[in-house]
Amino acid sequence: MSKNIIQTDQAPQAIGTYSQAVKVGDTVYLSGQIPLDPASMALVEGDIARQIRQVFDNLQAVARAAGGSLQDIVKLNVFLTDLAHFPVVNEIMAEYFHTPYPARAAIGVAQLPKGAAVEMDAILVLDH
Repeated sequence: MSKNIIQTDQAPQAIGTYSQAVKVGDTVYLSGQIPLDPASMALVEGDIARQIRQVFDNLQAVARAAGGSLQDIVKLNVFLTDLAHFPVVNEIMAEYFHTPYPARAAIGVAQLPKGAAVEMDAILVLDH
């Protein structure tokens, strides 16, 4: 089975040796997204809610480039430098997703790239 590299300028460009996403068959593996503005490649200013929304927007842009949407996500991993922000993730996630929700993990980490407070990666499955 071949793999296709997914790339869009609607999400931050890769800042290392990885692709924004890789599609294998009907499965798409989305690389971790931090709250970078795709145009400036700078971390967004503002509170944790603004940062979480930017991460979801970035994931959404890559999912669309792959021919899907956030609703096609079957597994979401959330990395936070402060797990006290997890209720905010839940609140904002409800704005972007509807039932049935994907499987999810929330992991507390010491640091994230560029000093970000949140990062998420995902796996989506396309049904078309």
